[in-house]
Amino acid sequence: MTPAGTDTHCPYCALQCAMTLTPSEEGVGVAARSFPTNKGGLCQKGWTSAEVLTLTDRITTPLLRGTSGELEPVSWAQAVAFVADRVRTLQAEHGRDAIGVFGGGGLTNEKAYQLGKFTRTVLRSRHIDYNGRFCMSSAAAAGNRAFGIDRGLPFPLADLSEAEAVLLLGSNVADTMPPLVQHLAGVRERGGLLVVDPRRSATAALAEDGAGIHLQPLPGTDQALLLGLLHLVVAEGLADEEYLAARVTGWDDVRRSVALWWPTRVASITGVPEEVLRRTVQVLAAASPTRGGGGAMVLTGRGAEQHTDGTDTVTAAINLALALGLPGSRASGYGCLTGQGNGQGGREHGQKADQLPGYRSIEDPAARAHVARVWGVEEATIPGKGVPAVQLLDKLGGEVRALFVHGANLLVSAPDATAVRRRVESLDLLVVCDFVPSETALLADVVLPVTQWAEEEGTMTSLEGRILRRRKAIDPPGKARSELEILADLAGLLGSEVHFDTEPALVFDELARASAGGVADYSGLSHARLDAETGPLHWPVPAGSGGTPRLFRDRFGHADGRARMVPVSPGGPADDLRPDAPLYLVTGRVLAQYQSGAQTRRVAALDRSAPGPFVELHPNLAARYGIDDGDDVRVTSARGAAVARARITTAIRPDTVFMPFHWSGAGMANAVTNDATDPVSGMPEFKVCAVEIARAAQPSEILEEVLA
Repeated sequence: MTPAGTDTHCPYCALQCAMTLTPSEEGVGVAARSFPTNKGGLCQKGWTSAEVLTLTDRITTPLLRGTSGELEPVSWAQAVAFVADRVRTLQAEHGRDAIGVFGGGGLTNEKAYQLGKFTRTVLRSRHIDYNGRFCMSSAAAAGNRAFGIDRGLPFPLADLSEAEAVLLLGSNVADTMPPLVQHLAGVRERGGLLVVDPRRSATAALAEDGAGIHLQPLPGTDQALLLGLLHLVVAEGLADEEYLAARVTGWDDVRRSVALWWPTRVASITGVPEEVLRRTVQVLAAASPTRGGGGAMVLTGRGAEQHTDGTDTVTAAINLALALGLPGSRASGYGCLTGQGNGQGGREHGQKADQLPGYRSIEDPAARAHVARVWGVEEATIPGKGVPAVQLLDKLGGEVRALFVHGANLLVSAPDATAVRRRVESLDLLVVCDFVPSETALLADVVLPVTQWAEEEGTMTSLEGRILRRRKAIDPPGKARSELEILADLAGLLGSEVHFDTEPALVFDELARASAGGVADYSGLSHARLDAETGPLHWPVPAGSGGTPRLFRDRFGHADGRARMVPVSPGGPADDLRPDAPLYLVTGRVLAQYQSGAQTRRVAALDRSAPGPFVELHPNLAARYGIDDGDDVRVTSARGAAVARARITTAIRPDTVFMPFHWSGAGMANAVTNDATDPVSGMPEFKVCAVEIARAAQPSEILEEVLA
């Protein structure tokens, strides 16, 4: 008899496409399921997601680095006892903050919550942050600044289908979230898809082929572009003055600040022709509800954020949307396309250095008191604010002597990754919870095998703030265990009297209580309610509420109900062009790979589709350097070098090269990227740095150099 299928969601991006898993003797079958976000579609990663469950190198037993220097199988009792003993010793010698915790945006809400609670009540360390700091933190900071609330999309994704114009900055959704493209079909047919990208990406091509607009600015000039668009809104009398007077503060200051960004100046800075700037504004303004249009949206992704002025760039995008009267209006608004599967929920409940559950500030006395009551601890014992991810990594081997890593592959995903490797190697203790031998796991002192998405219960929060159920379809292999059990065991061994549930439904109930009254209020939810209701539940969902699919209809999140407009000014790349580095490097994703590639590089079909790194460069640039298609190209920055095969294309600007960041070894793009950070959000400047290129020596020679 064939087992019944289990309804759940894809383990990869924040679109959280719905799927049904059906176990059989041959493995686990994947079927797409009709759902408002994916409309019955899946991308190649989703269709092959079950293959990761049965990888031949799946970690299924605890591993401890022995006297031989190799990782060796041990029992769970040995592994957790070793970790607990080392933690006690290191904290006795160096203080509580000697232990750091690095979480991941793929963890369920329950795991993210429990990890934050464990760090602050058992370890009592302030040093926790997560890889979501690399993804959407600048949009989060800008959203909080402008609206008083940070939710990726403050409206259901389906609203995109109704809009007449969409300005999309720095997100190649056709490759990164292919099922989302269905929601852009209408706006594309109407000629209203406006894409900002220094490459003619698959998404930019959709805009151009649909009579939309592709704006192709010089890397690092998105903010100047946005200021120029807002200047035109003001100069041509297109601002929604009635909306601004009723719902916004700061408009006069912003209006004055953009007077300097006249079209000729912006065109010379960005390389986007003046007539393209004017046409973009006309399309957006004509679609705005105040002018009788069907709706307009401004959406940002990592390309706009991952800069040292990323928060201000997103603020400029929000200012443009507010000036046109979009947020809170029908089929209109500003939104951020969250990347990681639980990038939204993962930061709401305690993984970020400065936040407690419910998206509360850890420095707010009332928030601390409330959470302390739920946890059963004294408020004074909860540590203060920690530091963002890049600063946390900078402390490794110094103030931070040990690091727990959950759901992240730092040695590939962090900026200036070669320097990060050296700091990780200097630790006294590295504990990695993972299910594959990632580059980071292979460097660990202890590896703890954990359950995967299809082997566990829990919840995730999608890019639109919708809380979703992740359901167990199969049992985990070998001795793999949930982080909920691991953290409970460690808490007991470390002598903590704080209670840690191990059943996901009970952990969620506690999370709901801890979030009650917070910005991200989940207090009206439970696993039982999520299982019983077929309709969408978007946070906030206070007790007795049906959820909030659309924020900002009546008021914004600030106490006075108004949005805040803030004048901004571009800062430019921290690592700018110079004679020995005359080109810009931009980084990004490809369709068949995901994040650091630790999972997707192990799936044969995905590896065949995208078998290795490449350097994309324009034919004119290639000719200047004597590079032919398929040659090995060395890309060198002030931090390091990478080498990959040349891919010559007119889709890239002649002054720019592109590398995807999914690979380790010689082709590791993050060996080159800059770890300079945005001063507000702490997000590193992955998206642009100055490089030199040349035909390369053998890749093995570069690899030896990188690892030296």
